[in-house]
Amino acid sequence: MEDSRIIELYWERSEMAISETEQKYGRYCRYIANNVLHSDEDTEECVNDTYVRAWNSMPPERPQKLPPYLGKITRNVALDRLDYNNAKKRSPEVQYALEELAECLCDEKGQRPEEDIADSLVIKDVIDKFLKSLPLQTRVIFVRRYWYMSPVAEIAADLKLSCQNVKVNLHRTRKKLKKLLEKEGISV
Repeated sequence: MEDSRIIELYWERSEMAISETEQKYGRYCRYIANNVLHSDEDTEECVNDTYVRAWNSMPPERPQKLPPYLGKITRNVALDRLDYNNAKKRSPEVQYALEELAECLCDEKGQRPEEDIADSLVIKDVIDKFLKSLPLQTRVIFVRRYWYMSPVAEIAADLKLSCQNVKVNLHRTRKKLKKLLEKEGISV
């Protein structure tokens, strides 16, 4: 079923919306949740919570692209669940990924700017343009690591690269992002 029709089902309040979402995007949502949670039970609960949040948010939301919309919900639900499960302690792989990215998005003391970065349209636009400017492989590595929270070893294996090559690529890309954010006047 086309994404536009699935979104219409949500707007019509048809329970088919959830079953169609599960059929088309269940595996995608599970991949995101499992990379954060590393637990089949928690992953299933997270995916179910994703469907509930999608149901509750449409309407009024009408996403232009359903996969990133569901991905964002899943990722946020999974991170919330991880915080709950581990009393604010994240799994090492997720913690490493967030610490790496903090180099670009936090000041020297590790503090984020006053405004909530995740919701800032300005920084979103800058990052979108930055990602579009990257070569395809570099973009894939960056998104896999910092959006999907994929382990470096998994990215390396999937792309037939060494772990060191992926780490160097990520380091250089973070440096470029930080430089761009500073150039755009975004306080980091």
